[in-house]
Amino acid sequence: MNFIKKFVSQFDLDPAAAKYFSIFLDVLFIALICIIANFITKKVVIKIITHIVSNTKFQWDNIILERQVFRKLSHFVPAIIIYHFSSIFPSYHLVIEKCAIAYLIIVGLWVINSFLDAVTDIYQTYEISKVKPIKGYIQVTKIISVTLGVILVIANMIDKSPFILLSGIGALSAVVLLVFKDSLLGLVAGIQLAANDMVRVGDWIEMPKYGADGDIIDISLNTVKVQNFDKTITMVPSYALISDSFKNWRGMQSSGGRRIKRAIFIDTNSISFCNQEMIERYKDIHYLSDYIINREREIAEFNSMNDINRNNPVNGRALTNVGVFRAYISNYIQNHPGINQEMSLMVRQLAPSEYGLPLEIYAFTNDVRWAIYETVQADIFDHLFAVAQEFGLHLFQNPSGHDLKSMVDASKRDGMIREMDR
Repeated sequence: MNFIKKFVSQFDLDPAAAKYFSIFLDVLFIALICIIANFITKKVVIKIITHIVSNTKFQWDNIILERQVFRKLSHFVPAIIIYHFSSIFPSYHLVIEKCAIAYLIIVGLWVINSFLDAVTDIYQTYEISKVKPIKGYIQVTKIISVTLGVILVIANMIDKSPFILLSGIGALSAVVLLVFKDSLLGLVAGIQLAANDMVRVGDWIEMPKYGADGDIIDISLNTVKVQNFDKTITMVPSYALISDSFKNWRGMQSSGGRRIKRAIFIDTNSISFCNQEMIERYKDIHYLSDYIINREREIAEFNSMNDINRNNPVNGRALTNVGVFRAYISNYIQNHPGINQEMSLMVRQLAPSEYGLPLEIYAFTNDVRWAIYETVQADIFDHLFAVAQEFGLHLFQNPSGHDLKSMVDASKRDGMIREMDR
């Protein structure tokens, strides 16, 4: 700076003009230093850091580099240079210092945010990130750091202690709670969700109230992002997962089996005792031969032991076509390759209704994938719908338009025949 003053003094200038010219040269000199320093930092130092990071075997340093943490750190250099040379402008010394410090704080917040984003990215490369997401905590840390940064900038500009401003915030706590209500609720919800392991990224959840039925793809401070099966996105408030009920299908996915719970309805008018001809025919069915032989022996022993007169089929015990059909279904699903034999498996009668007698299959597939589950379920019921008539059973369904038309046509034919007979 003394060199610039000596250089200006060589010219025969008015003192006021010389002063302003000297200031102009000082500013130009500082600007030139800042540009050179910034160039060296970004073009030399950052390149060296990039080269070193690229040649390491670690992944985390690459993520920090991608988030441009080092490049943003380079913005400290011009601010430090300006702060250092602020003393050469006595009239504006304090203003320049305050502006430089404010800029340093803002750049510091910028760097912290980028570093926290990098921490999030690094954490998400580990499997534990799906079980214990930290995005909500990172967002809270960002809010706190920005809040403190703003307080420091204001305190620096008005030349007051930041603790005075912090004490003043206590009086505004009600306003802060109102403004950041969702964030505070989301923070509490995020802690509870993580502590109780209620949801993870990748979980299939169902929440009809919010129209959510799909996989969780992101958990943040305020929202849980759900990608529905129609590829739409539903944003569910984090605290809603605490205050409202929802269904998490993770247990099903991790169990290795997906439940089939569906019934077929038997027309009760088609239920009857089995005659000998029916029994002999059933013995030729692969899944029934052993069952029929054993049941015949048990029934004969019971009736003989109790001296029951079997001339009337009502007396004693006897096989029914619906009971044999139920046994067939049970043996069929026990031998089906798509059914998990280690989990609950049964065929049961439910209470009769106006739709007939429900026979419900309760079993689990051995593959939880949706398409395979539906294929296995459809395969079982396709077979049962086709085979029911082999047992003399009729499946119930409400009359269709075709049924009504057939009845009308049959009635007309009967009427025409009677007319012809007359």
